Amino acid sequence: MPEILPGIHLVEGVDPEPDFTTHVYLVKDKGASWTLIDTGLPGASTAILAYLAKIHVEPTSVKKILITHLHRDHTGSLKVMIEKTHARSFAHWIEAAYIALDPIYDGPGSPPAEPVAVDEAFKDGDPIDAAGGLIAYHTPGHTPGHASFYQPERKLLFSGDLFFVDGATPSLTPPEFTHHIATAKISARRMGRLSVDSLLSYHGGPILKNAGGAVRTLTQSL
Repeated sequence: MPEILPGIHLVEGVDPEPDFTTHVYLVKDKGASWTLIDTGLPGASTAILAYLAKIHVEPTSVKKILITHLHRDHTGSLKVMIEKTHARSFAHWIEAAYIALDPIYDGPGSPPAEPVAVDEAFKDGDPIDAAGGLIAYHTPGHTPGHASFYQPERKLLFSGDLFFVDGATPSLTPPEFTHHIATAKISARRMGRLSVDSLLSYHGGPILKNAGGAVRTLTQSL
């Protein structure tokens, strides 16, 4: 099921093993271009490029790469994908420093394997001209500069690792992988106030319809 919603593709072949999902999203922009959200582990670029070829999208049609946070399973193929697509890369300003390994991140989870200079560092609430118009939300907790991307017209939330999804049930990221649990709860509550139809999580899921109710049920218990 590569195209999970109109213009939204779940890139095939990037999972390192069957029980560890890593959802790299390829999203159509309003024009002829595309946006990639996260890039998977080192080596995932091979699967991403193969998928682009499969759906007849030239790598250079990917104009933006949005990164939710620094962890290696999200940034591992960032450098290669920038080289292959010539896309501009985006991350929250805190996370941009960690992705550049300046300083090296010492929290839970693996830091990037190699430094990458992000082209554009955004802040909370900034609009991003991608995927039909996104709002970047700073959703810290899992990492200090974790970000989620919201498409208000279609009520889509690309949540990175703010939520894990088991079937149709979201939860917070496991504590052992979370920088600050209390802050993650605050971020989740904030996203729970948005009108969300589709929750496009990175691990598990996604929940394609009526996701808002599931998110609110979770956040009311936090």
